[in-house]
Amino acid sequence: MFLPKDFIQTAQGLLFAVVVAGVEENKVRCFLRYVCHENGQWRKIATDQANALLTAHYPFYCFHSPSLDAFLHGVSLDAVTHHHRPTERLTQLLHEKTHDAIEKDCVDLCRLFETQGVDLSKVGVTGSLLISQQNTNSDIDLVCYDLAVFTQCRATLRELLAQHTLTDLSETDWQASYERRDCELDFDSYVWHERRKFNKALINGRKFDLSLVEPQPISTISYRKCGAITLSVRVKDDARAFCYPAEFQLAHPRIQSVVCFTATYTGQAIVGEMIEIAGMLEEDEHGNQRIVVGSSREAQGEYIKVIRA
Repeated sequence: MFLPKDFIQTAQGLLFAVVVAGVEENKVRCFLRYVCHENGQWRKIATDQANALLTAHYPFYCFHSPSLDAFLHGVSLDAVTHHHRPTERLTQLLHEKTHDAIEKDCVDLCRLFETQGVDLSKVGVTGSLLISQQNTNSDIDLVCYDLAVFTQCRATLRELLAQHTLTDLSETDWQASYERRDCELDFDSYVWHERRKFNKALINGRKFDLSLVEPQPISTISYRKCGAITLSVRVKDDARAFCYPAEFQLAHPRIQSVVCFTATYTGQAIVGEMIEIAGMLEEDEHGNQRIVVGSSREAQGEYIKVIRA
């Protein structure tokens, strides 16, 4: 099973991050993140570089997803030479005796959660640590595969912050996080939304994030894009607010939900709140409508923000 936050590797020295669960037309839906050079070193590349590289040299990895009506990268199953799974990597780290600084911080963090009753068998590590490409400035990206475990981790994080066992982000940390996101919100709005999520903090001065990937039945519904839309609406249900993709049910006569594929707006709103959404309106074959935020990787011009809490 291929899940978001996994990485897959190909014989051409390419590492892709999985972005949608399952396969479509026998392809894993993903996005190129790292390229291996002749010296054996991996280099992280930006979105534009990834698209240009594949278009010029590996066009067979360029993929238009019919179900999402969106351009992604797609790797056929027989082209996958290695499947990097976050749970397997974390298990490996927890059982190794020697670690570098970031690996040690990751293990220490997980042991802290474990002392609070968190089941680490339902937790993994993704990002640079998953593929052993971390450096001294790397963050720790933990992913939970069960909603109850994720909720427990957030509650534990909040308690450990109150006890000063973990540290809240400083103004400089928040500024760096904001600049990495390059989102449509202003800085103060970004930080206001983020602080109440309790899914990030510092351990030994190193930033870490918690995310949720809850395996769901693979959808067979296809959508077509209907154009950009901006809408103010009340959140009717936030049960899947932190899932990937995040989903908020809306109190609207025609548009049922907003679905978010970018981590910036995961957990962005709470049931009952009024939000403003800018995204892409989509419709399935039955006439059901939804708004997608993150219809492109950069999500330029797209956002979710609370306008009345």
